[in-house]
Amino acid sequence: MADKDSASAQMTTTLDSALGTRDDAPSAAADSVDGGRGSARRVPAALLGVAMAVATLLLAVVALRLGAAGISVEQAVAVVARRLGMIDGSQVSVFDDQIVWQLRLPRVLAALAIGSCLAICGVVLQALTNNELADPFLLGISSGASVGAVTVIVFGVSLPAVALYAAIPAATFVGAIAATVLVLVLARGKSGYLPPGRTILSGVAIAQLCGAYTSMAIMVFGERGTAASVLAWTLGSLAGVRWAQALLLVGTMLVALLVVASAARVLDAFSFGDNAAVALGINVRRARWLLLIVTSLITATTVAVAGPIGFIGLTVPHLVRIVVGPRHSLLLPLSAMAGAFLLLASDTIARSLRDGAEIPIGVVTAVVGAPLLIFLLRRQAAKS
Repeated sequence: MADKDSASAQMTTTLDSALGTRDDAPSAAADSVDGGRGSARRVPAALLGVAMAVATLLLAVVALRLGAAGISVEQAVAVVARRLGMIDGSQVSVFDDQIVWQLRLPRVLAALAIGSCLAICGVVLQALTNNELADPFLLGISSGASVGAVTVIVFGVSLPAVALYAAIPAATFVGAIAATVLVLVLARGKSGYLPPGRTILSGVAIAQLCGAYTSMAIMVFGERGTAASVLAWTLGSLAGVRWAQALLLVGTMLVALLVVASAARVLDAFSFGDNAAVALGINVRRARWLLLIVTSLITATTVAVAGPIGFIGLTVPHLVRIVVGPRHSLLLPLSAMAGAFLLLASDTIARSLRDGAEIPIGVVTAVVGAPLLIFLLRRQAAKS
């Protein structure tokens, strides 16, 4: 027992040193983990957090102002302040109140929450699988959600006790969870262990199967315009978000932050591989199962409301990791803030770039995310 405790303590010291969490941590160890970027060159986490919070708040104010209906910053702020009981608000018109409070503010909150959730899930999955290309849709979630959406759009199938307007979100959530369950069942070994490699391949297999179903349903059974409806859903949109969905997403984001923040040390250990996690006394099988299920539920919730939105969960963790390093106690909250900012900026661009029409938000995130991914790949190649 003493030998085991000594080994665990030694491993903990090694982990702290490699992550740069101790004052006497060798810089070389920290450099080896985050790609040779010295800790002295990193931006202080507190300064970065404050800067992103201020930038996000300013962007939110701009997002409340922009749109087909011209509303000034002062009017937008007055509407929110009146609703919060901060001012009398006698000068606020009913029109401004409807536009800002009922339409734009829920959309802003939803964008912030979804961006945070996707970034958090990306951080967790990249650590669990030790795969830099892991993203929230790794487990076939978006493909399963597409099956649910196509089933409703093409065949008109609804769920019992679900209103028609909620049929697609409900079906996409069910499809996403079903696909995740299939992936985990396929990847699971006799002992219940989930090898990262087999989990990824299972996700690819289920994604291909779901893709075949959606293509067949559209081509064989779909009517004219069906393909356009499905394509619009797969590119993502926040156009129909109202307060009920926004509050659901904000609640999901808060729960996600609490759950994964409590597992920051576990994720630090997973970054060094399963053997390091076991040496630190972590139940690898239980931790991986729990975190995969949590990230799947979070992602399924976002997909049910806004459709699959790519690149946020893939690129944001890498960018934040470059700036603050690999320590998850910093990486998780700062990635959540960066993801929120990036998705809100993308949604604001998507609904403001063309008069009278919206660009699918997935197109904007791809335009922003693809160059960032190329930059990351080239950066990695230059060091290999």
